[in-house]
Amino acid sequence: MTSYHSFTDFELTTLLKKGDLAAYSEIYTRFQGVLYVYACKITKDEDDAEDIVQEVFVYLWEKRFSITINSSISVYLYQAVKYKFMNLLDHKKVRADYIDSFNQFLDQSNYITDHFIRHKEFNKIIEQEIAALPDKMREVFELSRKTDLSRKEIAEKLGLSEKTVKNQISNALKILRSRLTLFAFLMLLLNK
Repeated sequence: MTSYHSFTDFELTTLLKKGDLAAYSEIYTRFQGVLYVYACKITKDEDDAEDIVQEVFVYLWEKRFSITINSSISVYLYQAVKYKFMNLLDHKKVRADYIDSFNQFLDQSNYITDHFIRHKEFNKIIEQEIAALPDKMREVFELSRKTDLSRKEIAEKLGLSEKTVKNQISNALKILRSRLTLFAFLMLLLNK
């Protein structure tokens, strides 16, 4: 029976590349502890350190046939831990950026949604107030504002004088301003 702990790192690496599970186990036994300590120092977090070391050894086994180790296995493993740590930092930064972006979106969408709802409610109230105007005043006002007819065109269409049309529009605006100003003020107070 061969004693793998007497093999050099180079010999173990050569056997690993041939798929030797015992060589892999010896590499794990030899380096897992020191890599964990190193990972703890750079991550400042035991769970992250444990995950990183585990990922490095899983990768080492999965890529054993295709892995290229230009220096010693120890240098390769330390660099792999460092690389995994950098990936972890990038991942945490991306996650933090995503969370910040998502929170900004939520804040903005709440504002946009709130603004849209208020706008829709306000338009509904305006339409109700226009509908509550006296019939002739409402008809003149709607022709003025919704169909963009001139005073002269409205006067001709309804058989009124231009002065009457002007007075009807003016009176409608006064009524709407007084009712809607109070409503806008109340909305402002309620939404603070």
